[in-house]
Amino acid sequence: MAALSPLDAIGVGFAQAGALLTGFSRAGLTMVGGLWRGLEHEHAAKFAFLLATPTIPGAGLVELPELAEPRIAAIRGPVLLGAFVSGTCSWLAVRYLERHFRTRTLLPFASYCIIAGTLSIIRFV
Repeated sequence: MAALSPLDAIGVGFAQAGALLTGFSRAGLTMVGGLWRGLEHEHAAKFAFLLATPTIPGAGLVELPELAEPRIAAIRGPVLLGAFVSGTCSWLAVRYLERHFRTRTLLPFASYCIIAGTLSIIRFV
């Protein structure tokens, strides 16, 4: 990953921007962008997760003042519990995926996406 040039990082960022289109995975596109720029699977996954690190807490901070409003008092506990469980599951998923990509590829996930996307187009068009 140290060999990733600023131009490579910009290329990965542009791939990530594709997630603005409905139905595209931000992490998936970032990993594909990293692979296109020559990263190994494990490093492409790690780079994708590193790019998400400032975004996710930042979005949480933007929404945090709403959690202090009186109208939210009844659901504050479940929201905080849900945030904790979500964060824990995300951390575990990242750990699993980093180990997974040391020896495996994205091919099964890509195949699933192509099949699910094709079936969705057939069904809804």
